[in-house]
Amino acid sequence: MKEYKVVGAKNIQQAEEKMNEMAQQGWEVVNTSYYYGLKIVIVITFSREK
Repeated sequence: MKEYKVVGAKNIQQAEEKMNEMAQQGWEVVNTSYYYGLKIVIVITFSREK
């Protein structure tokens, strides 16, 4: 069974740092997208075996 986590980042540098941090915890990136609300946020979806 897998578990998922969705994380937001303010910019590309923060997104890269978050992806590396999460990879050390066993998470893999499943998808990235942008959310255009009051500000632009990079949305990163991770998964790992539960």
